[in-house]
Amino acid sequence: MPSQPANDGGNANEIKVKTAYNGEVMITYIDENITFEQLCREIRGICRFSPDQDFTMKWVDEENDPCTLSTQMELAEAIRLYEVNRDSELVIHAVIDFYLGIA
Repeated sequence: MPSQPANDGGNANEIKVKTAYNGEVMITYIDENITFEQLCREIRGICRFSPDQDFTMKWVDEENDPCTLSTQMELAEAIRLYEVNRDSELVIHAVIDFYLGIA
């Protein structure tokens, strides 16, 4: 369990998010009460996805396992564990969804 506090001096209601996409890592801060839709918009902007581009988000839990982030309930669980574990950041991996169109 990390020994540093969940927030390093900033707004106590903010969560540091480290987003990994296409070999790059971007840092941003989100409100702890963010909705899933707001997070999607934030990640879409950070990763420069077009408005119609489908993508998948996965967050990394305390055992370094990737967990799909696709609903408000899954986001709430990620934030809850972030707070319980007093993590320094929430790590999210973004991946573009590709459809092969094979029937």
